[in-house]
Amino acid sequence: MVLFIRLFKESLLFAVSALRENLLRTILSLLGVTVGIFAIIAVLTLVDTLEKSIKNSLSFLGSEVIYVEKWPWIFQNGYPWWKYVNRPYPTYEEFEHLQKTVTWAKAISIYDFKGGAVLKYKNNSLGDADIMGASYSHSQVADFEIGDGRYFSPQEADKGRNVVVIGVNIAKDLFGEAEPIGKVIKIKGIKYRVIGTLAPKGENLLDAPSNDDIAIMPYKSLMKAFASKSRGIRPTIAIKGIEEDEGLIEVENEVRGLLRNYRGLRPTEEDSFAMNRPEAFATVIDSIIGVLTVAGWCIGSFSILVGGFGIANIMFVSVKERTNLIGIQKSLGAKNYFILLQFLFEAVFLSFLGGATGLILVNLLSFFSTETFVITLSLENVLLGMSVSVLIGVLSGLIPAVSASRMDPVIAIRSK
Repeated sequence: MVLFIRLFKESLLFAVSALRENLLRTILSLLGVTVGIFAIIAVLTLVDTLEKSIKNSLSFLGSEVIYVEKWPWIFQNGYPWWKYVNRPYPTYEEFEHLQKTVTWAKAISIYDFKGGAVLKYKNNSLGDADIMGASYSHSQVADFEIGDGRYFSPQEADKGRNVVVIGVNIAKDLFGEAEPIGKVIKIKGIKYRVIGTLAPKGENLLDAPSNDDIAIMPYKSLMKAFASKSRGIRPTIAIKGIEEDEGLIEVENEVRGLLRNYRGLRPTEEDSFAMNRPEAFATVIDSIIGVLTVAGWCIGSFSILVGGFGIANIMFVSVKERTNLIGIQKSLGAKNYFILLQFLFEAVFLSFLGGATGLILVNLLSFFSTETFVITLSLENVLLGMSVSVLIGVLSGLIPAVSASRMDPVIAIRSK
């Protein structure tokens, strides 16, 4: 332990001395490591932030959920799209059938979105609003929570009562600073009583549907208000899986079998419905993230390679300048491993200094954060940057350190 502390102290002093005596040369040599670490960790940090922001944007889809719809979210290559045209949309009767018979689901809901609605309260109006009609169980499936007030009850959902839960942006636009709970608003000329507001979610990177900008009413209320339109109701059935069903394999097979049987499909016929998963988007996102990560490592590796050669050059020069001192140390009894570790520690210190500078520059990227893209340097990336810096220091200083440790003390002393 005493030897380690001694080596640490002497190596630190020699590294500081090298910086002072050859400041410009050392800085230029360390620049490669700094740029390399900055490039790698900056890309990894931005990729992590991008992945987090995208997944946060898609959080409205929920987790561990399967969506039964007419259309698939992603078309398979070469699959004719027109085969989907004649498929029926899921129905409320199918939702009730699944709700009664599915055993591998935590909750099942049915919902539909309608855009372009006009909401009015006295003299205030809000155009182009999004309306969601959902069953009572949707609160157990989707990713939203009530801020103030309450969600509609099972009885209100079953009877199709004219009640509504609104997002914070809608509440602000219609009521300003006034309390919205208990107020009556008009949607398509129909009166609805506000019974609650959704907890704020904020903006998201993909400008995906936000809980802040929607109004949620019972599904049967939506049917009464919009079923007469030409577009009609085109609902989605959402099934929330249970923890024991890893990968949702059991619930997917169960729902597929029940729906095929309900629709009277023969074994040779294809499914007349699509079973979509949020993981489909996650797979696409992960592939893009993987490409960006590899690109960051490739760009940074070239810079680190240059930096490694720069540090090796510094160490060779340092060995040459201190040859006489090495001879004196060995003549006084210094072992080969002591000389080796001394120069190796010095190389690691120099490389670590370059890497630390790169990490500081990465951390400065946080000043460019936005509300939807918050750049944060994670502890994992900090440790990765430090580890890469140390590794480059070891590789760059190993050969100069070995050559210094093998010097003949007599020849080394005479070199001066």
